[in-house]
Amino acid sequence: MSEPRIQRKPRPPGASKAASRSAILDAARRVAARDGARDLSLRAVAAEAGFAPAALYGYFRNKDELLLALAADDLSTLARAMRETNGLAGAASTALSLLGGTETIAAASAALPRKSGGGDAERLFNGRMIAALRALSEASGLPSDSRENQCDVVLVAASLSGLALLARSGRLGALGFSPEEILARLDTRFARAS
Repeated sequence: MSEPRIQRKPRPPGASKAASRSAILDAARRVAARDGARDLSLRAVAAEAGFAPAALYGYFRNKDELLLALAADDLSTLARAMRETNGLAGAASTALSLLGGTETIAAASAALPRKSGGGDAERLFNGRMIAALRALSEASGLPSDSRENQCDVVLVAASLSGLALLARSGRLGALGFSPEEILARLDTRFARAS
């Protein structure tokens, strides 16, 4: 007896590959919001998007690539939002709010290879991360004209990422701190006179 052939749902008529990719990312975002980004499965995303599970492999090699694409989109949103703020306090507050509302960036960190492999998804994520760091630098007035200043920007970004994780998990409150208190301290430490 021969094995049954997998029926693949074709792309909707007139839908471009970019539109289908966008539909998959939208479905993945809904699944991540419902189930958690760490528990995202390609099967659940395919079902949500109305695709056969095997069809997703035409867009993403695996779950890690899909997570990196979601995180790259979130980094773009973060960079745009920070560009609309003034000062470190504004950029940090905006970043904390956006990072606290999504776990894709944290989940994507587990999807990144230990050694830089140079795949398309990794390059996209890295490029968007650099854009977010530049936006943080510009919005906060932290210059990035020297290695020392670039280090400060990365340190602030890492602090915001960690703060978002602690706040999202309820650990910051359990430690007796508020996000506002930590953000004020961060601003005091790193704000530059214009």
